[in-house]
Amino acid sequence: MRRAVATVTIAVLLATCAGCEARVYGNPGHQPEGPGLTAVPAAPTDATPLAPPAAAAASLADLALRAEQAVAEAAERGADISFRMLDRQTGRQVAAGAPGLATASVVKLFIADDLLMREPDLSAADRESLDVMLRSSDDNAAEEFWNRGGGEEIIGRVAARYGLAATAPPSNGRWWNTVSTTEDLVRFYDKLLDGSGGLPPERANIILNDLAQSTPEGIDGYPQRFGIPDGLPGEPVAVKQGWMCCIGPDWMHLSSGIVGADRRYVMVVYALQPTDDATARNTITDAIRTIFPTGRI
Repeated sequence: MRRAVATVTIAVLLATCAGCEARVYGNPGHQPEGPGLTAVPAAPTDATPLAPPAAAAASLADLALRAEQAVAEAAERGADISFRMLDRQTGRQVAAGAPGLATASVVKLFIADDLLMREPDLSAADRESLDVMLRSSDDNAAEEFWNRGGGEEIIGRVAARYGLAATAPPSNGRWWNTVSTTEDLVRFYDKLLDGSGGLPPERANIILNDLAQSTPEGIDGYPQRFGIPDGLPGEPVAVKQGWMCCIGPDWMHLSSGIVGADRRYVMVVYALQPTDDATARNTITDAIRTIFPTGRI
């Protein structure tokens, strides 16, 4: 857990979309480009057929309404919630709430990606540190790799390779104050999965497999099942979580990752709430439960 310093920056980002309604984006006929990762299992031959376009559109409309409902319910608790989900099979996205966010420990994804891009053959010690950084959010490993990679230069390199136009390095040099948006994080995951961000599939799978083994608690003992993992108990997930005190009076929580056995969905949910940490964790998890009341997509 880190204390935030980038209060003004995040407040401005959130203010740019205050009161935004849920939105659906994309071409329903789009198919993701790029090679599949070797660790993705082939779809079974008796898989349930995709819903016809009309049914899929209705489902997305329902999802958008529930996302808007989740944002409104969180606001009644004094929380700001933002949500975005990509269906990688159709290219459609649903978004609700203000897109701007502080990344906190989710920036460890960028640190890991940059490290594996520059140093494909990690030592055993470095690989162990990388695994713990991603699975259990080890800050000490992040600090070591951040300094080794040139600090803020890491964010510039990753943003350039992945086309993250709204992602910016921290103003004070502290990795946890890197800022981004729900749109950029969804884009990062999607391009990490299809290889178009530049990281070779075998190295991308190091990151993805670590996220699939995210531990119930961080190395500092903080619970990290909030948001996507506890909100979607009926789905396999691979997640990177972030949390931070204090952005003004608020606790910040960010839950991001990939959902589904076939890695079909990318999801990001972010929350700011002026309350205690346990209440704030419950709020972000309840938002996911409102959007997905069955615990599945």
